[in-house]
Amino acid sequence: MKVLYFAWLRQRTGTGEEEIALPDGVRTAGQLVEHLKTLSPGHARAFQDVSAIKLAIDQDFAGMQDSILDAREVAFFPPVTGG
Repeated sequence: MKVLYFAWLRQRTGTGEEEIALPDGVRTAGQLVEHLKTLSPGHARAFQDVSAIKLAIDQDFAGMQDSILDAREVAFFPPVTGG
């Protein structure tokens, strides 16, 4: 699965995207985040406060409890403001 990182998540992880093979037992976006935290100190820092992160699964807004089993892409980004 492709994982995309935007804004400060990209800076902290050191990459804008990467291909991830889901480990056994990883079925939700929240479980994916827990797995991503183990990849590097930068990943751990990027995901230390998940309340400051929004996500999309296959370009649809989603939550940490949502399934990623059939997903092709998960994107993580900070909350967006506009006016």
